[in-house]
Amino acid sequence: GGDHTITYPILQALAAKHGPVGLVHVDAHSDTGDVALGEKIYHGSPFRRCVEERLLDCGRVVQIGLRGSSYDPHAHKYCLEQGFRVVPAEECWMKSLEPLMREVRAQMGDKPVYISFDIDGLDPAYAPGTGTPEIAGLTPAQALEIIRGCKGLNIVGCDLVEVSPMYDVSGNTALLGANLLFEMLCVLPGVKTL
Repeated sequence: GGDHTITYPILQALAAKHGPVGLVHVDAHSDTGDVALGEKIYHGSPFRRCVEERLLDCGRVVQIGLRGSSYDPHAHKYCLEQGFRVVPAEECWMKSLEPLMREVRAQMGDKPVYISFDIDGLDPAYAPGTGTPEIAGLTPAQALEIIRGCKGLNIVGCDLVEVSPMYDVSGNTALLGANLLFEMLCVLPGVKTL
């Protein structure tokens, strides 16, 4: 739950301990906006604020599942200028993400990594209970491939955000979110799984 703004203070705390961290970010949106309604801190800006404060190791940031509407004709320009790896949703359609995650593990190396998963990274057919749904997203199986593909990384924290149960009377979004959080706990360093 919570909106993506919560990731910003978490990364401030983690960077104070570990220095700039890598980021595996699953989302329909890059969340690198600058200002909305006169505010610099909102759910669409946390990663721009993190870049400005040097909380992220920008060469070790990957954003997976980006798609949908934007206020800018060059929606990923800022991200690419920072050195982020951007994997739009259409590059994920109808295929396994295991090969991508092998590349991500190599990119992240053994330095600290944070996982930030916005539920709207998934297609609203699976996760309608969110405030900014975008069609043509990832599947739950691909979400598992991403999270399980992080096993072995030096993960120092993780979150799952933007679940809004009131928008999903079936309860499936909350169920999916809870299961994805469980999967994140299972890939933390030192956790033994069967």
